[in-house]
Amino acid sequence: MKIAMLAPIAWRTPPRHYGPWERIVSLVTEGLVKEGLDVTLFATGDSQTAAKLVGVCPSPYEEDRSIDVKVWESMHISEVMEHANEFDLIHNHYDFLPLTYSALIKTPMVTTIHGFSSEKILPVYKKYNKRTQYVSISDADRSNQLDYIGTVYHGIDIERFTMRENPGDYLVYFGRIHPDKGTKEAIEVARSAKMKLVLAGIIQDQAYYDECVKPYLNHDITYIGSVGPDARDRVLGHALALLHPIGFNEPFGLTIVEAMACGTPVIAFKKGSMPEIITDGVDGFLVTNAAEMIERLQDIKKIDRLACRKTVEERFSQKRMVKDYIEVYKKILLL
Repeated sequence: MKIAMLAPIAWRTPPRHYGPWERIVSLVTEGLVKEGLDVTLFATGDSQTAAKLVGVCPSPYEEDRSIDVKVWESMHISEVMEHANEFDLIHNHYDFLPLTYSALIKTPMVTTIHGFSSEKILPVYKKYNKRTQYVSISDADRSNQLDYIGTVYHGIDIERFTMRENPGDYLVYFGRIHPDKGTKEAIEVARSAKMKLVLAGIIQDQAYYDECVKPYLNHDITYIGSVGPDARDRVLGHALALLHPIGFNEPFGLTIVEAMACGTPVIAFKKGSMPEIITDGVDGFLVTNAAEMIERLQDIKKIDRLACRKTVEERFSQKRMVKDYIEVYKKILLL
């Protein structure tokens, strides 16, 4: 089976620090190679992989501002399409744009929908609904206007995360600094609970950071920026709990799975895919507001950290994700 893996080019594959889509593409690609599949990764030229690499765009446009996004994403996507007949299947992780080529090629395409950035992009997905195949990353993130061949939950390389039974005394917030992710609410919870809080992630909304985050930074509430894989393991693993007070229906929560792999329980707002990932009272708590989050913090030490790790081993491993995708590929090729 020859697979063309089409990655985004906002960040390197795998990313140096931030880049959730690119991280998943890397995990799927490397896992498929280990399973003996012939995979060609279409990503930035500086990407790292055991697969064959085709890198038309030399570096990520989020890291090199001299790169014109429209020009290089056109070059990037067209490259895989011009070689489509060399593959049995194209696995698209580049959102809706590659779908516009699908009627021009004979090679089947499956698109992992990592989330809908806007309802405005749905017309493209609807147009190619019967021509290509869609995979959702959670049942909660499905559109009732589309057909899906399956749901494949994200998986992580568990070996990159250290199980820690004895945590530190701080809480952690790990995600984009943006209203959607609830940075402000995490700070409010930590202050009310009189606990230390470590904030990690890229600043996606500078005005929000300046108004709602920066004024509250002190000895107890610290912002460490965006961190790479090694620091993720350390920061997540030593935390007493991960706070995830999201303000939107999140398609998935990669950081949640990474935290649980370290044994760190999660307290999250019950939105989007959260009930599919977190089992309330087993590997964390599901709450509806900040007040409930503060209340549940009192019970956080009752959560068995080994149970958090077990959840990831059984449900969110890289191996399980790759196996599920191989089954999707087989199903498509038999259609």
